[in-house]
Amino acid sequence: MSEHKRRLGDKTLRKQSICFAIEMMLKTLVITSLLSWVKCLENQSMTPEEKTNIRNQILEMFDHAYGSYMKYAYPADELMPLSCKGRVRGEEPSRGDIDDSLGKFSLTLIDTLDTLVVLNKLDEFEDAVKKAVEDVRLDNDVVVSVFETNIRVLGGLLGGHVMADLLRQRGERMQWYQDELLHMAVELGRRLLPAFNTTSGLPYPKVNLRYGTLNPLSRTGTESDTCTACAGTMILEFAALSRLSGESVFEEHARKALDVLWERRQRGSDLVGTVINIHNGEWVRKDSGVGAGIDSYYEYLMKAYILLGDNTFLQRFNIHYSAIMKYISQPPLLLNVHMHNPTVSVRGWMDSLLAFFPGLQVLTGDLKPAIETHEMLYQVTKQHKFLPEAFTTEFRVHWGQHLLRPEFAESTYYLYKATGDPYYLRVGQSIVEKLNAFARVPCGFAAVQDVRTGTHEDRMDSFFLAEMFKYLYLLFTDKSQLPIDIDDYIFTTEAHLLPVSLSTTQASVRINVTEDAAAATAAAHDEDLFTHSCPSMETLFPNNPSFAKTIRDGYKYLTGVGRAFTQLPLREIELPLHDNGMEPVEFLKSMGISLTPLNEITQGDINGPKQHKGVFRVKLVAEVSQTPEEELVVPHVVQLISPPFLGRTVLTAGPAKFGMDLTKQEHGVKGTIEKASPYTACGPIENAAEVKGHIALALRGDCMFAAKARWLQQAGASGVIFIDHREGSNSEETPLFQMVGDGDSTEDINLPLVFLFSREGAVLTSALEKHHNVDVLLLPQERQLGQDESEKSLSMNIELHLREEAELEESAAQGPTLELVLENEDVFNAEGEEELGGKGQSQQQQVCTQGMTEPCSTDSTQSLHTKTGPFTNP
Repeated sequence: MSEHKRRLGDKTLRKQSICFAIEMMLKTLVITSLLSWVKCLENQSMTPEEKTNIRNQILEMFDHAYGSYMKYAYPADELMPLSCKGRVRGEEPSRGDIDDSLGKFSLTLIDTLDTLVVLNKLDEFEDAVKKAVEDVRLDNDVVVSVFETNIRVLGGLLGGHVMADLLRQRGERMQWYQDELLHMAVELGRRLLPAFNTTSGLPYPKVNLRYGTLNPLSRTGTESDTCTACAGTMILEFAALSRLSGESVFEEHARKALDVLWERRQRGSDLVGTVINIHNGEWVRKDSGVGAGIDSYYEYLMKAYILLGDNTFLQRFNIHYSAIMKYISQPPLLLNVHMHNPTVSVRGWMDSLLAFFPGLQVLTGDLKPAIETHEMLYQVTKQHKFLPEAFTTEFRVHWGQHLLRPEFAESTYYLYKATGDPYYLRVGQSIVEKLNAFARVPCGFAAVQDVRTGTHEDRMDSFFLAEMFKYLYLLFTDKSQLPIDIDDYIFTTEAHLLPVSLSTTQASVRINVTEDAAAATAAAHDEDLFTHSCPSMETLFPNNPSFAKTIRDGYKYLTGVGRAFTQLPLREIELPLHDNGMEPVEFLKSMGISLTPLNEITQGDINGPKQHKGVFRVKLVAEVSQTPEEELVVPHVVQLISPPFLGRTVLTAGPAKFGMDLTKQEHGVKGTIEKASPYTACGPIENAAEVKGHIALALRGDCMFAAKARWLQQAGASGVIFIDHREGSNSEETPLFQMVGDGDSTEDINLPLVFLFSREGAVLTSALEKHHNVDVLLLPQERQLGQDESEKSLSMNIELHLREEAELEESAAQGPTLELVLENEDVFNAEGEEELGGKGQSQQQQVCTQGMTEPCSTDSTQSLHTKTGPFTNP
C-alpha cells in the first residue's frame, strides 16, 4: 500500500493529504490558510526539549547511516544502500568520473573520522582510527581525482589526526596513538605531488596512487584541462600538512596553483572561468559563477586567510568578492556570466553547489545577500522536497537528481550562528524530516534520482556522513554540549576540522611569489576598520533575530508556494481524485496540463470574496496556447531498423540544444552504430577509422557533451548516441531533458545528437554485441516508422484560471478553451466549518471544449486518461 493511500485511512489524515496536494498546486492556486500553520511554526522559538529531541533524532539517523556502512560495506569505499553492499571500484559498472573519488582506501570511514568526535561518539572514533591504521592502504594501482582525494581523504586523515591528538593530550583516551594518521597523510600527500608536475604549476586533475602521472603504467597524465575549483582547493589541506609535518613542499605547490589562477583572472572583471588548461594557463570554459567548477576556489581564499593569517589571500578574496557582487549576484539569484563580458548571463539555471555561498558570505559579514539567497534556496526545497542538482531561474527542475548534498544545511548552520534566529532551526528541522521521509532506506540513506518522481539511486556518498550530520548536529547543539571548542577550528570544504592555531604556532612556509602589487595597493586603499577581522555577531546583532526576518519576508513567496490570495474564500479545496492513487498535480500532468503562475488571478474581484454554502463548484478554465519552444523537450527515439528488429524496437531518447535539429529532418538520420574508443570520447578517438561514417556510441561523464561531440565529429562520425553512466536510469522514471553545450559557441557542431538513459542504452549495446551490425534511425518520436498517425498526441501548454461560475459565460466567446470541472463533496466555508453536499452522489470530472460542435463526453475516466483528450474523440 502506498504512503499516499495510507494517509487516506481516516478523514483527518485524508484532509492533511489534500492540504499537501493543494500546496503542490499553489504555483497557480494558493490559499493562505493552508500554510498558516507552517508560517506559525517557522516563526516560533524552539525549546531546549525540542532541540534535544531533534539532536537525538540526528544521532539515530547517523547511527543508521554509519552503522549500515560498517555492517554492509566496510572496507569498501562507499555503501550502496539499495543493494546493501559496498561499492568497490572495478567490481561495479563504471559511472565515469564519479568513480574517481574511489581509491580502495575505505573512503567513507576516513571521511567520517572527525564527525564521530563532533557527535561525541568517542568509542566509535577510537575504533575507527584503529581500523584506518590497520586496514587502509594508499599504494593502490588506481587512478583517482586529485581534488576529491585531497578534500575527502587527506582532509579526513588530517581532521582525524587533529582530533586524536587532542584526545590524547587530554589524557582520557587514545594514549596508544602515535601520529599514525599524520604519517598516512604525509604518504598520501607525496602520492598526490606528481600531479603538480606541470609547466604552469596547475595540477593534473587525476593521479595514479601508485605510479603518479607520467609513468607509462599510470594511465593518466594525458589530460590537458582542470576545473578552477580542482586546482584552487588544495591550500587548506596541503598547508596544514606542511605545518604539521614540517615538510614545506606541500604548501609551496598549493600556493603556486593559487598564484597561477590569480594571474590568469580576467583583469577587466576580476572573475575567473570554470575550466583552465593546465599547461598554458588558457581558459577553456569562460563562464564564471560561484557554483560547480569554481565554488571552493573562492571559499579557500577566505579560509586560507583565516587558517594561515596571510593577508594576500584576503586581498585576493576581497577583489573577487567585489566582482561577484557586481556581476554574478542578482539577489536572490547567483547567475553564471561570461568572464570577459560579465553583463551577459550564459545560462538560465543554477546548480545546487552554490548553496554553500550564503555560508561563505556569513564569514565575510555580508549577511543581507546571504539571507536573501538562502531564503530562495529554502523556497526551492519546499517546492521540490530537496534541492535539485540544478534548477532554472524560474525555480523549475533542470536536473532532478539530489545526491544528499550538505551545502544547504551548511549555510543554514552559519546563518543560525550569525543571527540566532530560530527560523533557521525550523529550516534544519525540515531537512531532518525530509531526509527521513524521502531518503531513508533499510540499509542507510539513498540519493534521489529525480526529485519529481522520488525514485532512489543506489548511492550514499561519503560527504553525507562527513558533512550533513556534522552541520545538522552542530545546528541543534550548544557549544557547551560539544566535546571540543568548535570556535578553535576552521571547516574545510568537506567540513573537516583544522585548528586556526596553525597560523601562530607554525611558521609560514613562504610568501606568494606572484602577488599583484597594484592590486594589493588598491585593496589596501579600500580597507576599513573591519577588513582584517571576522565579524562579531554578538556586537552586530545582539538578540535581534528579527533582522533576518525583515530581509526574508520579501522573498517568502518567491517560487509561488505559500502566496496569499485574499479574495479566495475557502480554507481548503478537496479534489475528487483520490481513487486514482495519484497526487492531483501528477494526475493533471498525465492529461498534458502544466500549471504556471498567473498574475491575473489576483485581479478582477471588485466586490471581494463571496460566501458559498453547500457544494462549491471549482471551475478551472484552461486557455489553449502553443508551448513555448524553449521550454519544450521534444521526445526523440532510436529505432532499430536492421534485422531482426525491423523497427519494432524503439528506444526513447532525449534531444540536444545544439548540433543537427532532427525535427527539421523529414526522414531522420540513418546509420550503423559503432562504439567509440575511448568510450567516454573525451579525447582523440582511437578507433576513428571504424567510427567514420557511423553513428557513434559514447558514455556520459568525464567531460561535457559538446567536447565529446567535437571529438567524434573530428573522427568522421555521422551522429552520436550518448548513453547515461548512471546505472539503472530509464525514461519511464526520469523525465527527459535537453543536452546543453559547454558555455561557448556550439555552432561548429553539426552532428545529430541524442541521449539514452542507462536502461535503454543497455538494450542498444546488447544488440550490438549480439548482432555486430545494427542499423538505427534517429528521429523525433512522432515520426517513428510504423506509428499510427491517429495516436499522435497534441502538444499544448494550458494555463489554469480560477474564476467564479458566473464568469464562464462571459469568457466563452473569447476563444477556444478547456473547462475542467471538479465537483466537491466536502468543502469548507470561510469560517472553516465543514459543510456537506452531494453525499453519496457520484463525482464527475468533465473535460470539454467551448465553441465546438461535438458534444462533451461525460465519461470522465475515459476522457481524462486519453492522451489526446477531447480533441480527437470529443
